[in-house]
Amino acid sequence: MKYIFEVHIKEGYRAEDYADAWVRASELIQRAPGALGTELHRKIGDSRTLIAIAHWDSKASRDAAESRHDDRVAEIIRSAAPFCEIRPLGEFEDPEWVVRPAPQRG
Repeated sequence: MKYIFEVHIKEGYRAEDYADAWVRASELIQRAPGALGTELHRKIGDSRTLIAIAHWDSKASRDAAESRHDDRVAEIIRSAAPFCEIRPLGEFEDPEWVVRPAPQRG
């Protein structure tokens, strides 16, 4: 499953300010059983809007990780609060299968 949230960087700050905190928190969160990686993307045409995608093997694994409070993660999130607003978009199921075309070679 995927847990997705949007991050809006406040005026006077840069996406890189948030990205530093995001990496530090993600490194800790990704140690949890069932964590399969994270991604942070900038919105095209709006460098102050980001989307973060956390991949988990199941909702149960993410819920279990979320239920275990980690003071280090909480402190990192608190440190980022002054320069961003985070809006959870929700939890999304992975499709049963994914079909992708082969990359075109030029």
